[in-house]
Amino acid sequence: MRIDSLPLLAGDSAQGYRLVNSKFPPIALFEDVANAEDFEVLYQVQAITNPRILNELGRLELIPRAEIPFGITGCSYATAPFTHVNPEGSRFSDGRFGVLYVADDIDTAVAEVSHHQTRYWSKVPGLRFERFVFRGLSCKFTEAGMRDACGVAMNDPIYSSDDYSAAHSLGLEAKRAGCTGLRYNSVRAQGQTCWALLTPKSVTSIIQAAHYEMVWNGAITSINKLQMISS
Repeated sequence: MRIDSLPLLAGDSAQGYRLVNSKFPPIALFEDVANAEDFEVLYQVQAITNPRILNELGRLELIPRAEIPFGITGCSYATAPFTHVNPEGSRFSDGRFGVLYVADDIDTAVAEVSHHQTRYWSKVPGLRFERFVFRGLSCKFTEAGMRDACGVAMNDPIYSSDDYSAAHSLGLEAKRAGCTGLRYNSVRAQGQTCWALLTPKSVTSIIQAAHYEMVWNGAITSINKLQMISS
């Protein structure tokens, strides 16, 4: 499949949802500046006085400064997937670049994340009675420059449950072509839609929505929305 065989989306505004592990807080430096110039100044100061900032920001060389959406609400949430890249990859990345995945509703996001958490934690022998808390995020973005794979049949190799080789090839071609992302069918929630954003510049805001816990006891035995108590 060629990326240019997929329809180009019109560029409408869209809203999606994702989950991130709550142990990863927002990165203040991304939120504290309005543009790339201010970021560079503050970054140089912080790098001297706060050695931990390098770990917090991740691999900045993986994302051009011009693609970081400085000034939006939730800039750090939008940028983090592109500077903290999973070397094992994901559906549309072989691990050489980051992707920001969002789903059309929070239940789809939960289904996607619980699947991947199950795959990860099942490799840890003897793990019992663990509780993992995730921060739900509401993401607004534009589909301008994205390609639509929702018309591709679910038996196509890009939708393979576990073999991502065809999806990796498509994602790499899309990245090299300057495509801003892909809209595609959720593999974990039948009939639902997901997006793979290949750049954070498409994001217009990301805000916290809710917290969810996944309880692990040899498998994910329950998923609960947490009620946050205000003081």
